[in-house]
Amino acid sequence: MGIFRRLQSESSRLWSVAVETGLLILASNKGYLTVTVGDRTSKQKPPPRSTSNCHSHHRHSLRSPGTCPLLRHKNAAPTPFTPVSSLPLRRRRLVFVGALPVCTSKWHRPSSHPPPHRPFHPDRVRVLKPGSPCPSGPVVYWMFRDQRSANNWALIHAAALAARSHAPLAVAFCLSHRFLGAHARQLGFMLRGLRLLRGRLAALGLPFFLLRGDAPDALPGFLSRLGASALVADFSPLRPVRAWKDALCERLPAAVALHEVDAHNVVPVWVASGKLEYGAKTIRPKIHRLLTEYLVEFPQLPPPAVPWTGEAPPEIDWDELIGEVVREAGEVPEIGWCEPGEEAAMEALMGRKDGFLTKTLKLYDSDRNDPVKPRALSGLSPYLHFGQISAQRCALEAWKLRKSCRQSVDAFLEELIVRRELADNFCYYQPHYDSLQGAWGWARKTLMDHTADKREHIYTKEQLEKAETADPLWNASQHEMVYHGKMHGFMRMYWAKKILEWTNGPEEALSIAIYLNDKYELDGRDPSGYVGCMWSICGVHDQGWKERPVFGKIRYMNYAGCKRKFNVDGYIAYVNKLVGESKKRKSDDHSRPAAKHSKT
Repeated sequence: MGIFRRLQSESSRLWSVAVETGLLILASNKGYLTVTVGDRTSKQKPPPRSTSNCHSHHRHSLRSPGTCPLLRHKNAAPTPFTPVSSLPLRRRRLVFVGALPVCTSKWHRPSSHPPPHRPFHPDRVRVLKPGSPCPSGPVVYWMFRDQRSANNWALIHAAALAARSHAPLAVAFCLSHRFLGAHARQLGFMLRGLRLLRGRLAALGLPFFLLRGDAPDALPGFLSRLGASALVADFSPLRPVRAWKDALCERLPAAVALHEVDAHNVVPVWVASGKLEYGAKTIRPKIHRLLTEYLVEFPQLPPPAVPWTGEAPPEIDWDELIGEVVREAGEVPEIGWCEPGEEAAMEALMGRKDGFLTKTLKLYDSDRNDPVKPRALSGLSPYLHFGQISAQRCALEAWKLRKSCRQSVDAFLEELIVRRELADNFCYYQPHYDSLQGAWGWARKTLMDHTADKREHIYTKEQLEKAETADPLWNASQHEMVYHGKMHGFMRMYWAKKILEWTNGPEEALSIAIYLNDKYELDGRDPSGYVGCMWSICGVHDQGWKERPVFGKIRYMNYAGCKRKFNVDGYIAYVNKLVGESKKRKSDDHSRPAAKHSKT
C-alpha cells in the first residue's frame, strides 16, 4: 500500500496524488477530479459529503483500515478507508474519489487515532543516549516543561517503555534554584500546580519524587540508587535545558538510556522543520501538511505494568516548601486571578462558567487585538507555559466548534500551533535567541545604522520598571504586567517597541525588555516571550518597513496608531482598576493569619 503525497500549485490550484505503484493518479482542476487507473480515465464531480474543511497542504496516509471522521461533515456517514490492494482494479478509482476530497480551506483535523500498538508517533521521541540492550530496572520520567498527568506524550512513552521491559514507572521533578531568575510569582504558581499533580499521579499508581537542584546534579545519583534502566525527558529548546541533557549524557550510568519527547508541540520541532524558519509563512505549510499525522487523539494512559515497590517518595511539606521558595524569591508577589493545576486549566478552556471555548470563543477573531476587551483572549498562556494543559488537547477541543465559529477557531489554531511552534523553532535553531546577534543581517545592520539617532526621551531600566515615562499608555501596559502578571498581547508589541525608542541602543532595549518580561509575566522565561521581544525590537519573523529614525527598517508603532485601533483611555482606566484590586488583595493577604502546614 503506497503513501499518498499531494503536490500543491498555488497558481492553478492543481494537486495530484500518486500511488507508489503508479497505478492510480488523481488530479483536481476547478472542482473536478480526474482519476487515472492504469490506462483508464474518469472525470467526475466529488460527492457533496466529501467536501471537507481541510487545508490544501495535506498529506494522507491510508495505511490502515478505519474511518476518517475529520474529513467529513458532522452528520455525514463515515467514509470507509479500505486498503486499495484488496479491491479489484475497476473499483479503486471510486473509493478514492470519496476518500480524498478537494481541500481548499485553511485547517484540517487528524485522520485517525494512532494504531493501538503505537501509543505515539515514533518521530516524537529521540534517543539522546542508548542504554542496555536488555533493560530491567525502573523507568523514570523526568518532568520539566510538561507538568501534567493527562494528555502527555512523554508520560505515555515512559509508560510504554516500562510496560515493554515489565518494569515499574516513577515521575521525578528537579526543583532548580530560581531557574532563569524565576520569582515568587512564577515559582508559587508552579509549586502549587505540582502539589495537585502529585495527587493525580498517586491516583494513577505513579510515585512522584521532588528532587532539589539542577537535573545533572540531582538525577544521576537518584537513578543509580533506583537501579533505573531509562530516563524519559521533556523537550525544551532553551539553552540551559539542552546543556543539562548534554551533561546527563555524560554523567548517567552506561546502562541508563535517555529519551527526549516533544510533548509540548503538536508537531515535534525537529519534524516540523530541520532549519531556522524565516517566518510564519515558511513554517505554516510544513506544519499544516503534518497535522494529519500528529494532531490525533491521545490514547488512554495504561495502569502501571508493575506496581512501584522501590524507594518510597519522601513526604513533602508543601506549605513549608512553597513558603520557603516564595520568601526567597519574593520580590514579585503571586497573583490571585489564575488558579494553578490541570483542573483549573481545563476549566479555563472548557468551563461552563467562564471557559474560553464555551463562553468567549466567538469574540476571539474580532476582539483579540483590542486591549479593552481582555475576555476575548483565551487566558491559557500560563497553563501552556508550565505544561499544565496540552496545546494538542486545546486544538482538538477547539476544532469541535469550528462549524459554529470558523474564523475564531482558525485564528486560535494559528496562534496556538503555528505561532507557538514557530517560537520553539527559533529558539531551537538559533542559539542567540535572546540577543541582537540572533537577528537577521538586514535587521542588525539597520538597527546599528540608527543607534546614534537622537531620541526624544531616554529612560533608565529603573525608570521603565517603575513606569515613570511621559506616555500614559505605556505606563498602563507596564502596570498591567507588574500588578496583573499578564500584559495584553497587542500591548506587548507597543511596549517593547517603545523601549527601543527610549533607550541608548537595540542591545540595551532588548536586554531590558527580556528582563522585565521574565521578571513580571507569569508566562515569562518562555520561547514565545523571547520571540515576542525579538520580533518587536529586532524584526525577527517580520520584514523590512519604511526607514525612519531610531527604528531604521524595523516595524514602527506609536500612540496615535493605538488611538485609531482601540479606546486608549478605556484601557488605561481598566488597568488602573486592576492595580487598585491588586493592592487591595495584597493588603488583605498581609492581614490574614498564616495557614497551617500540611504534608501530602
